[in-house]
Amino acid sequence: MTPDPSGVSAEHRITTLDSGVRVVTERVPGVRSVALGFWIATGSVSEHEGEAGISHLLEHMLFRGTEHYGSQEIDQIFDAMGAEINAGTDKEATSLYTRVLDRHLERAFDVMSEMIWQPRFGELEPEREVVLEEIAMYEDDPQDRVFDLLGKAVFGTHPLGRAVIGTADVIAAVTREQLVAFHAQRYLPESIVIAAAGSVDHDALVELAAQRSPSAVPHPHSDTSAQTPPAGNGHAHAPASPEDVAAATPDFRRRSRFLEKDTEQYHVCLGGAGIARDDERRFALRVLEGVLGGTSSSRLFQEVRERRGLAYSVFCFSSLYAHTGEVGLYVGTRPDNLQEALSVVAAELAHCVADPASEEELVRSRENLKGRVVLGMESTGARMSRLGASVLNSLPILSVNEMIARVDSVDIEQVRALAAELFAPSRLSAACVGPRESEFLAAIEPLGAGEEAAR
Repeated sequence: MTPDPSGVSAEHRITTLDSGVRVVTERVPGVRSVALGFWIATGSVSEHEGEAGISHLLEHMLFRGTEHYGSQEIDQIFDAMGAEINAGTDKEATSLYTRVLDRHLERAFDVMSEMIWQPRFGELEPEREVVLEEIAMYEDDPQDRVFDLLGKAVFGTHPLGRAVIGTADVIAAVTREQLVAFHAQRYLPESIVIAAAGSVDHDALVELAAQRSPSAVPHPHSDTSAQTPPAGNGHAHAPASPEDVAAATPDFRRRSRFLEKDTEQYHVCLGGAGIARDDERRFALRVLEGVLGGTSSSRLFQEVRERRGLAYSVFCFSSLYAHTGEVGLYVGTRPDNLQEALSVVAAELAHCVADPASEEELVRSRENLKGRVVLGMESTGARMSRLGASVLNSLPILSVNEMIARVDSVDIEQVRALAAELFAPSRLSAACVGPRESEFLAAIEPLGAGEEAAR
């Protein structure tokens, strides 16, 4: 194992093990806890269509026992430490994380490393049912559904347009052998980052990682790693790497998508192509979002909710991926208010392009963003997540002062250029969950997203 000369700073240290696993830590004085996470470079974007949801199911199966720890025993160990262990899957990554007292770090690391490297894949049937219930719960929630519906509208058939949670058909059919093969193909040492922040000694954590890395612990399922076809497909084929899949440019033509559901509100999202996560304009985008719809003083919140009472929830958002991104906004409103709410939204988007921010708005949004950055860094969990995601995605780990400087450097011309590129109504797709499609299509006409948008 060798220290990375460029990875050593006053705030964090990075070491790459001989196996390829990277360990990154940040010692935070004055705390007694450690936030620990394992970050894996695999998510829904690297699945074949017939595998949709396997990454998410595999994340669940990590908790169903290892070579030495049973499923219930894992829960008991973390409960006895006064800690919680959790995991998450998104488009491009999976994570397993906890926060423990520093004296419990070695014990927590031992269990979590086995969960990552040596899952037993036992108790598949009960966990399959749990995930199917999660999918059913998701399908009952229109506010969740509309964001994935927007993904389909924005990205079309590109894997970024698929829901992370997967499909019930795939989950119902997947076998243990397919999970074993998927794990062996994706949970590779060079694809994993171990991150920790808090009361942690870097060299000690590196030693733990070296002792428990795949070079020291053979993969228990290596003999079956690549011979099982993906779920829902009768033909074996090599899985596409995340890089290969993400390299394809999405078809960003405008589309509208509608899901008919008997709801009390119309849940509407408008969105389009965004920027990649390494784009230097990401700081300007955050500032622009603060002005448009990211805060309670933002234009959308004030015009739609505070002045007119047309919605309880209205906000804008963005997602940044390896090679592209997505921007969007959400509003939920009753049928009687749908037309007026979207007319106001259309007017505010046009206003955003023509006059994206006054000097007062710009200053307020920059200060808001800086405040959230600094307050977030008071959490060891947030610091650990920043380390893990940055190293996994080959992004520089900026200090708090560096991030503040980047935010302060955002000027009106940067914001103006981004507003014209990303938020012009003529560039946005539309998605809706609600009772009647005809009312939705009529309401988005002020945006020019009705007949003009591809269905």
